[in-house]
Amino acid sequence: MTAATEDFVIGEVSENLDARPGSALMRPVEVFAAMLMAAVVILLLGGVISRYVINTPLVWVEEAASICFIWLAMLGSAIALDRNEHLRLTLFLRLLPQRLQGAVEATALMAMAAFLIAMLPATYEYAYEEWFITSAALHIPNTFRVAGIPVGFTMMLCLLLLHAFRGHSVSNVVLGAVVVGAMALVFWFFSDMFLEAGNASLAFFLIVIVALGLAAGVPIAFCFGLGTLCYLAFASFVPVYVMVGRMDEGMSSVILLSVPVFVLLGCILDKTGMGKAIVDFLGSLIGHVKAGMSYVLLSSLFIVSGISGSKVSDMATVAPALFPEMKRRGNKPPEMIAQLATGAAMADTVPPSIVLIVLGAVAGISIADLFASGFTVAIVLLLVLMALARFRARHESMAGVRRAPLKTIAQMLVIAAPALVLPFIIRGSVSSGIATATEVSTIAVVYGLAIGAILYGGISLRDIYKMLVETAAMSGAILLILGTALSMAWAITQAGVGQTIADFSAGLPGGVFSFIAMSIVIFLILGCVLEGLPALVLMSPLMFPIAASFGLHPVHYAMIVVVAMNIGLMAPPIGIGFYLACRIGNVAPDEALRAIWPYILALIVGLVLIAIFPWISIGVL
Repeated sequence: MTAATEDFVIGEVSENLDARPGSALMRPVEVFAAMLMAAVVILLLGGVISRYVINTPLVWVEEAASICFIWLAMLGSAIALDRNEHLRLTLFLRLLPQRLQGAVEATALMAMAAFLIAMLPATYEYAYEEWFITSAALHIPNTFRVAGIPVGFTMMLCLLLLHAFRGHSVSNVVLGAVVVGAMALVFWFFSDMFLEAGNASLAFFLIVIVALGLAAGVPIAFCFGLGTLCYLAFASFVPVYVMVGRMDEGMSSVILLSVPVFVLLGCILDKTGMGKAIVDFLGSLIGHVKAGMSYVLLSSLFIVSGISGSKVSDMATVAPALFPEMKRRGNKPPEMIAQLATGAAMADTVPPSIVLIVLGAVAGISIADLFASGFTVAIVLLLVLMALARFRARHESMAGVRRAPLKTIAQMLVIAAPALVLPFIIRGSVSSGIATATEVSTIAVVYGLAIGAILYGGISLRDIYKMLVETAAMSGAILLILGTALSMAWAITQAGVGQTIADFSAGLPGGVFSFIAMSIVIFLILGCVLEGLPALVLMSPLMFPIAASFGLHPVHYAMIVVVAMNIGLMAPPIGIGFYLACRIGNVAPDEALRAIWPYILALIVGLVLIAIFPWISIGVL
């Protein structure tokens, strides 16, 4: 996910990676991370073969993959930091005068460094204590697995200092360190008052500190980490050591092993041209009707999402293939961006959605059920968006547009068929219980590589290496957010906030309907501010037990909050997805701002239908 947005990035990704401050130091790390990613795929594939082919499960495969996974997450986080690919909000930072931006950015770097410095002793202690815990299958100390956490934190600290002193003046760096140190001293001085304040101090650290961090351009993962760390250190008697354990738990779930593998699958989709083959086939099939190219755009996002699991990969695959023809037919670029953004939001429930995989892991919901439900929910949203696109295209010029000959359609189908089959293999295998999401992700990667090599021109070893490194960086950024968000959610839960929300919800007039409405508003807002995964990971442990108390089916409630979150993700002026679509489509956000709102409203109509009629979500279970 190297594509950056104007208002939700950690700076511009350099075209010349060798120009990065840590490039020479990180090259061996990138090689090792690529080897770890390859090892994860090979181990998981070996487990699938041993289970289904020779009927002799290898019990140690899962443990070995878990060891590689935590190291991959931490080294990937360091690579993402060096490449400026951690997610952060820069909207408010850019509103500052130019002379202040450097000072604020340096302060943000010092805040991140302070978090790592404060956490390092606890991470090394945690790794030491895990020496006395032996793994069940490999019979080795668990330290070999969790040692990746202190190593990754140390590496990120070195990179941060390198970036700070090479990218900013010494005076700005010193000023940033002084500001961060002064804030820590003030918090320490008033620690007794924070202890007495109870949940009020929790709100201060987990809302105010996180908000200040976001406004200053601190990446989301570090914002969550700083808020939780400050609360534990200055407003509770809980040792920081516990936070490391929660982060380890958040990043180590076996279910999450499929996340980097599906990310890799998205890279393969981009590199081989499998996604473009699907787009070309749909264009030949329905591109001749009025609003046909809009139908192709939305349908392509629906199908391609079932392969890549990534919104970035979906939009980057579909837009370049369709936008030139759409412009030729008179479609306005802002309208195209609106369809691209909201179509990607619709497609985020199509298996193998990474969001659904993570939600299933965090909320304890069957991923097979989420996949089955997500497919039908996406169809409802697709139909709503298509209806609006048809209405808005009623004056579209069709002069010179001809139906593609049947021979051309047949040729396109033959080319696209191997790619078209893949999303149905993924969904069918998981939903029917034939294989887990992790197993299917591995099979899909091997299938994609094989089909890409045979039918779509192949992939060079150099490209494979780049994809492995890119996957490590993207996965590391995702998993670090997941770890810090879960530690923050744990702190909130321990403080009894969940029960407070439950009591408040129970007192609302309207009962379950008021709770659903409140949930939609919460996730719409959080989707705008925090992006998808952090919002879900943070709030799921709090909201799902309350939903259960109201008698809501967990899959139905999951679809409501995921769709609400995705709508917020695409809603300007803050939603990251909106700016990402603008960047991919090369359209100024100001131009697309007005065009997207009718499509946002259409998604909201679809969301209301999903909320009112539970059978849309659970009728297929």
